Amino acid sequence: MMATAAASVVAANSSATTHAQTTSPVQDHASTPVSFTVNGTPRELLVDNRTTLLDALRENLHLTGTKKGCDHGQCGACTVMVDGRRINSCLTLAVMHEGDEIITIEGLGTPEHLHPMQAAFVKHDGFQCGYCTPGQICSSIAVIEEIKAGIPSHVTADITQNAEVTDLEIRERMSGNICRCGAYPNIVAAINEIAGRQA
Repeated sequence: MMATAAASVVAANSSATTHAQTTSPVQDHASTPVSFTVNGTPRELLVDNRTTLLDALRENLHLTGTKKGCDHGQCGACTVMVDGRRINSCLTLAVMHEGDEIITIEGLGTPEHLHPMQAAFVKHDGFQCGYCTPGQICSSIAVIEEIKAGIPSHVTADITQNAEVTDLEIRERMSGNICRCGAYPNIVAAINEIAGRQA
């Protein structure tokens, strides 16, 4: 009788183990092809659906100028421009950008031919360690375009009128880009120069 019971337990355990192996909760995550243009070059990737745009740029395309700082959208080090507007690339999935035009710091200039904003950052010493600088520069360019487009900020006095370039507007619009070295006055000076304003 005990032998029969023991055999039943072994058979039940064996069956349960087999069932557990065939219905394991760990499953492969789907991958999706995505096509977009990065710095003027069409790119096609097959990425895990969970891959952020930041990781696709850094890990798949090896464009490491875009930095991973907080990975929570709080520091701005990963800022890039998508279809002319700045975004935190750590907060968006690569598969969401099918057909988009993406500009990273590598697409703005070269050491021999700097983008005017890059040259202004050098001139005004708008960086120290440089880790946040790619995101700062991408945001700086976008800030000027936002003001030109008449997009108000939280400090725009009259939202029915076009915003003007002021230190207050620049500081508010750049507040999502953190510089732990504290180069903020120099960053504002660089933006003012490119905006054609004397601080």
